[in-house]
Amino acid sequence: MEGDEPQLQPVEPGYKNVLRVRIAITWLVLIGISLVINAVLLNETRFAGALPALFAALGLSGVAVAPQRIYQRLRYGLSERLLQVVRGWLFHRDTVVPLVRVQHLDVTRGPLDKMFGTATLVVHTAGTHNSIVTLPGLGPERAAEMRDAIREHVRTDFA
Repeated sequence: MEGDEPQLQPVEPGYKNVLRVRIAITWLVLIGISLVINAVLLNETRFAGALPALFAALGLSGVAVAPQRIYQRLRYGLSERLLQVVRGWLFHRDTVVPLVRVQHLDVTRGPLDKMFGTATLVVHTAGTHNSIVTLPGLGPERAAEMRDAIREHVRTDFA
């Protein structure tokens, strides 16, 4: 940690796999819904099978394209005074958290995170708007290291 401007760096490459599985699950549910709609409403029409085929094509392209784009646009940086999280494929968001505003910190790992070796740093800040900042895709050791560094900074501010 050095200076006021954090150097932005990428998250773990394994995060792309977490995104792939999450997106695939979402599209599988949507394809299932489209199959039901097809069976109930479209089965006897000339459009029978078109809706599930469309959803399958969209789902496959989403699983193939979206994770890489999301991963490429997720960056973070930690300096002596700031945590910066930059993300956004369709909508760009650049969040800067002054460390003096941090209330408490969490490191979370769901089943997919454990499977692909990632973790999420959750930073709770003072205030109401954007009071929870998440940084997914970190390695578990890096997330714990960042949590400890921020916690140490918070302790020295109140000492």
